[in-house]
Amino acid sequence: MKKPSLGALLCGFVPFVAVCFSVSLWDRIDPIVFGLPFNFFWLIAWLVLTPLCMWGAYRFETADRPQPPAGDRDRGGAT
Repeated sequence: MKKPSLGALLCGFVPFVAVCFSVSLWDRIDPIVFGLPFNFFWLIAWLVLTPLCMWGAYRFETADRPQPPAGDRDRGGAT
């Protein structure tokens, strides 16, 4: 099993840090965004942004992987 690249690890680490360790920076009720207190908005926003970060990590991992020859891809791989 191949170790993940640094870019993939960083893409996965961003949502973790944004949700878990930034609470003390934005833990307020007064700012309202789209009718929600900012802390709820922040967490809901990261529910949407986390899959984008994971897609970026996937792209980092698949960019390094060698592609099979064109003939093998057409047949669905080696038989």
